[in-house]
Order: sequence, then structure tokens, then C-alpha cells
Amino acid sequence: MVVSNSNTFLDEMIKLENTPLLSWRLLMKQARLVKIMEKNMALKGVRFIPYKETLKLLSVEEAMQICEDVYKMHAAGTVQWSEPSSWKLDADEPYYNHWHVKGVLLKEIPTTGVRMYNYYDDGIRNTVGQLECARYIMLADPMTGHAQAIIEEHWSYAIRSTAAAILPLKWLAPDNPRVLGLVGIGTMGVNCLACLRTMFEFEKIICTSRRKETREAFAKKWSKELGIPVEPVDTTEEVVRAADIGIGGTTSTDIIAQEEWVKSGATYISLARREMDPADWAAFDKVVIDGWDVNIVTKEFRDMIEVGQFTREQLHGEICDVVTGKVSGRQNKEERILIHTTGLVSQDIAVCHHIYQRAKEQGVGIVLPPTDA
Repeated sequence: MVVSNSNTFLDEMIKLENTPLLSWRLLMKQARLVKIMEKNMALKGVRFIPYKETLKLLSVEEAMQICEDVYKMHAAGTVQWSEPSSWKLDADEPYYNHWHVKGVLLKEIPTTGVRMYNYYDDGIRNTVGQLECARYIMLADPMTGHAQAIIEEHWSYAIRSTAAAILPLKWLAPDNPRVLGLVGIGTMGVNCLACLRTMFEFEKIICTSRRKETREAFAKKWSKELGIPVEPVDTTEEVVRAADIGIGGTTSTDIIAQEEWVKSGATYISLARREMDPADWAAFDKVVIDGWDVNIVTKEFRDMIEVGQFTREQLHGEICDVVTGKVSGRQNKEERILIHTTGLVSQDIAVCHHIYQRAKEQGVGIVLPPTDA
């Protein structure tokens, strides 16, 4: 006899007054299991974790380790993308409003989630990296479909975006890099610096930005904090030519840097769009990207492939291949290497799962009433 619902337990006991002891014990065991199952299946409130709390729940080092772990998941084939991999709503004037939505299942954790963000971009003002844009990740238990958390991802997105691009320098950076070049010193530039400080000790930083006063303020602040010269310059070319490690992290849609500016032995990181001229990619000794499939859906990358400026055969490998040793890292001091990332939602979901677990442990966040409350 099987008890299918704990509410029928008393009825079953009445029927079993003369039942042998073994059957009685089995019934008791079944009833306890049903109660446990019902307790576990009961709906729980979704935990909302605001931006300021996420700052306390995720360190730079943790973000970099999670990004490395997820690259290994990609190499192992345990990441399942949504179909389509990205959904967008782009509204022209007078709105200049943009929605981007992505989803993924990480089988090794396991967790599943959707990332959604909304921003304004009229070609002059872009709010992607600012707190005023809407950025949320929703997590669910893939075994039950129950919602678990809603997380404001301003911090997690910003540090993930840079950690994922900086991490491959463990295998692709020049030996003992002395000069760091930053093209763009907004959120991306600052977080790149945070990640790089866990790996290297630079002797000098050269930076540029659209506005002179911004780069001068950045140089003054960070030269004092780091105790090394931080030199603001007027042009991207000056930065790239001087850098052992150069990073392009702007919001511009224009071509930013040229391959001929990258000196022998240097590594250049392109964080988005056309930070490096697409016509120049093939001239690098090695080109490594975060994923072919996620890049091919972006207009700039797809255009470059369709006009024949670069091919998959010219790609050295994806970052997950470098991390797992499927392809080589840097092989000599003269190699000029390009790293390009567009962003993996798999890492966003993994980072936010980490934040969610920490929030539960520390009792942080706002638990919303369960749906059936």
C-alpha cells in the first residue's frame, strides 16, 4: 500500500488496525517521505538581491574563478543555450530604447536563468554601464522550475565582463608586462584595472578617453592610489603603441584601434564591437574569442566574416580551449595576440548563482511572498 498524500494518513491507519507490524512500519516510512516531499515542494518566496548587497557578496577574485570554471563547463559541453541565444527589441526615435534578453542552463551546478537589461542609446548618450539602466537576472531551480532569485546585476555584469576578458591573460599575456594601456576609463576600464591588479604589477599606465578632464581626473586618482605614473594622453594610437597589455573598452560604434599600432610581443583585449579594426584581425599571430556562436550573432562580427576579412580557420581558438589546454597559449615573446569578448550569459548566470547562495547563507536580500501565500 502506498500513501500518496499525507492528508490521507489517518484514514489509512484506521483501515490497518489488524495489519502486520512490517506493513505498519512501511506505511509510517512512506508517510514520513510524503511529508518531506510536500515540505520540499512547497513554494518559497523569491529572494530579491539589490545592487548594493551584491557588492558585498562577490569579490573580484571570486568573479575571475567563476569565469574560469564556466569556461571549463563550455569545454565539457555542459552548457545549454536558449534558442534563439539572444532576443532583442530595439526601438528607434523618439525612444532610442533597447531590450536584450538571454537564457542558459548550467548542468554542472545545476542552475538556469535569464538575463534581461534595458538601456537608452541615441548614438550620443548610452546608459549601458550606468546604474540608471535596468539590469536583472532571474534564477530558477532546473529540477522543479521554481523561481529562486531576482538579482540586480550592475556589479556582477560589470566585473564579469572584465574578468572573463582578463582571465585568459594567464595564458596569453607577455612575460612581465610593464605598461598597461587603457582606451576608455569608464566602468569597464576601472574594473579591468581591478582584475589586472590580482595578476600583474605594472610600472606605468597610459590612458585616454573622449574627454580630457575625465582622463586627467582618472590619472590623478589612480597614480596616487597605485603609487605608479598614470599618464593621460590625447589619442588611442599613443596608448596602443606604448602598451604591453592594451585594453579597448569604450561604448563607441566606430573603429577604435589599428593592428599596426600593437607592438611586438603585446596582447590587446577588445571588449566589444570594433575596438580593433576588423580588417586587421587576420594580421595578429593569434586571435582568441570567448565563443564563435555568441559572436556571430553580433552585427560587427558577422559583417567582418561575411565580407571575408576573417574566417573561422584563422581563429586560434576559443577561450575555453586555451583554459583547458586544447590549444596553446603564448608560445614566444614576439607574438602579438588579440583577445576579443562579447560576453557569455553562462558566466552571468553562474556569478549570480554564487551571489544568491551567499545571500541565503547570510540572510541578505528581500524575500518576496510565495505565489501561493
